[in-house]
Amino acid sequence: MFKDLLFIIPKENHDETTLKKILESHPEIRFVSFVGIDLAGNDTDEKIPIKSFIDDMSSFLHGTAVQTDGSSVVLPEIATLNNAKIDMIADLNCNWFVDYNSDFINPILNKPIGTLRIPCFLYHENKAVDSRHILKNAISTFKKNILKLLKEHPENLNQFGIKFDDIEDVNVTSATELEFWVKTPNEKTQIEELCTSQVLKEQYWTRTKGSVRTALEQTLILMEQYGFEPEMGHKEVGGVKAKLDSSGNFNHIMEQLEIDWKYSCATEAADNELFVRIIVKEIFRLNGLEVTFLAKPVDEVAGNGEHVHLGVGLKLKNGKFINLFNGSKDEFLSNIGYGAIMGLLNNYEIINPFVSATMDSLKRLKPGFEAPICIVTSLGRSPKIPSRNRTVLAGLIRDPENPLATRFELRSPNPHSNTYLVIAVSYLAMLDGIRYAIQNNKTGDELLKELSKAPGEASEYLEKERAYRTEEDVFEDFTEEERVKYFGKAPATVYENLISFEKYPSKLEILKKDGVFSDKLLNSFKVSVIDRWIAEISGRMIPNCINEIRACRALHSLDKALDLDITNWMAINELRHYIMKDSYTNKSLFTKIKESINANNFERLSDLQLELNEKMTILSHLYSTYKKNLLDI
Repeated sequence: MFKDLLFIIPKENHDETTLKKILESHPEIRFVSFVGIDLAGNDTDEKIPIKSFIDDMSSFLHGTAVQTDGSSVVLPEIATLNNAKIDMIADLNCNWFVDYNSDFINPILNKPIGTLRIPCFLYHENKAVDSRHILKNAISTFKKNILKLLKEHPENLNQFGIKFDDIEDVNVTSATELEFWVKTPNEKTQIEELCTSQVLKEQYWTRTKGSVRTALEQTLILMEQYGFEPEMGHKEVGGVKAKLDSSGNFNHIMEQLEIDWKYSCATEAADNELFVRIIVKEIFRLNGLEVTFLAKPVDEVAGNGEHVHLGVGLKLKNGKFINLFNGSKDEFLSNIGYGAIMGLLNNYEIINPFVSATMDSLKRLKPGFEAPICIVTSLGRSPKIPSRNRTVLAGLIRDPENPLATRFELRSPNPHSNTYLVIAVSYLAMLDGIRYAIQNNKTGDELLKELSKAPGEASEYLEKERAYRTEEDVFEDFTEEERVKYFGKAPATVYENLISFEKYPSKLEILKKDGVFSDKLLNSFKVSVIDRWIAEISGRMIPNCINEIRACRALHSLDKALDLDITNWMAINELRHYIMKDSYTNKSLFTKIKESINANNFERLSDLQLELNEKMTILSHLYSTYKKNLLDI
């Protein structure tokens, strides 16, 4: 099906003459779509017939021929109803991909209909307001300031054996990993079955079978054709064994998979991740399977992560490449590398709102599911033994035999994180730490000591009360009280996460460096997150809870029930009423939540959400215990 198709138009071919020649030689490409990324990470898809695009190509590529309005994108308090026009300006300096519709085959060409996806920037009142442009500005600011610091403090280049005049450019490299759950449509799997399989590690790295194997292999092959250079695809920790139906086919599928591919420059890495998600969904759908990228699609089972890898290097005029984070074989990192990880950790409170902007994302970050819950790093017990501590927020990835491999892995993002903004704020935070290290003439040993400090130990850059490094298992080797004392308390709700913008105003200023984020953009992002949080609570959380509460019915018969059965049911029914049922004298938990929403009392709403989570967990446990004690249902 995908034979003899055009998959990519590289940035070198974006001039009008070459583009016209390419498109006319591929009549299967019938549409062009301008792809902008709003502040919530949503991508636009405005289809334009290819003839219209070719006939007026200059306007489409260099003018304002494509527009959308504020109702189509998430830009609250920027694109308002009375001032909603958004111009879509093509990004000519990136790769363009062709998206094929496998359900729509051109009968003459016997090829699927294609849509050329052109990444673009969103402009409102002549100012860029989209996530791609924010990332572009963040990387430009990072590179410009790194060069400025190295020029002003050239002694920091001695460790690499070069001089400032040897530098041609700063290379910022990023990569993502994509985890996702795949299942047979309309199939439901018991949570207890999934939990048991996870504990027994029955799925992790095991062999894929049937339609899952076919879909995974097809995905990896198609990724190669698009030039993504996939490195591996495998089963992740979650899942249950599929079952054979009467026809010999596997069904009752519920598995978690991961796909990894090669790093790129920062903006290209985010673009690639967006398109890989499209490939995954389409290929698995063609094989009769559903895919979800939700951070926590099933409670009490491992969620989906999207680890983000962050690296920085120098391209020299002689063609060589130097990793700025890499130290000698007797060191974990260079002083610049130490500064970068310290900046990431010290400023994580204002990074986290971009990483975990939904209720679902925070549900994933719980102890015991290989997802980070504390602001802490691991370097390794010695420079000769690289760390692979999977319980920390940001891990150091290094290979003593390959200096170019040194980088940081941010483990908290999920597939629904806005990758553009996550990468942008991460590099701005690292720049702050690098600036501290260089401007204060800090040696690697001094920075290692500061990074490894104990709680309560004074520090010039890091907070005194906190610890920032451990080589231990964060989940197993610390109590909850110790984790909070050493590494700080993690936000439990979207509101608790977002309030960091107000609690840490000096850290928020880091994001405004060189105008990367303006107050208007930050406020728009904040409003969008609050609006989505409220919509999730009222439109999803409460209706789902209602269904679960109504499904908790009395199953015992009075002639066979024991006192314990009756007592169990009374406790269940009392809790059902507390959560959902109003009376003349008492308001239910649902009503209190609705009142908080109507009053814009977000702090109280946050508290009530936590209470509802707790009560629903108790209800689920009580009902499970009640059913297990009944002989007949």
